[in-house]
Amino acid sequence: MPCGGRGRPCYFSRMLTITQELYDAIVAHARADHPDEACGIVAGPEGSGRPERFIPMLNAARSPTFYEFDSTDLLRLYRDLDDRDEEPVIVYHSHTATEAYPSRTDISYANEPGAHYVLVSTAEDFQFRSFRIVDGAVTEEPVKVVASYA
Repeated sequence: MPCGGRGRPCYFSRMLTITQELYDAIVAHARADHPDEACGIVAGPEGSGRPERFIPMLNAARSPTFYEFDSTDLLRLYRDLDDRDEEPVIVYHSHTATEAYPSRTDISYANEPGAHYVLVSTAEDFQFRSFRIVDGAVTEEPVKVVASYA
């Protein structure tokens, strides 16, 4: 059954593999926006499943308990992804006072079934976790940080 963008089937890896550089960029964005939630994506070539291009977004809600992509920015982002033959490989955001686990709102807004959903907790107990969210079902996956994909 298709679940990828443009009707492509989803081929899930069993773990998120991410470079140290991208990991550090996501964490830095989460810490810089604290106490508000940070959000963004990491794009990669369509069908590759490889996160390559870090794209921090503005949390239009500017809230410590909720994030929201600005609709104009989101439209611009998806046009850019189409132009580059890319897709969201990671959709990330931070939780500022709770564990890095998808909330009911996060689950209801998860509309990229082929993406890894990364949550970073900037609370006292720092966490970086990745999940698959498909049809409301949440599955945690291991995260492997590598120096490069080579």
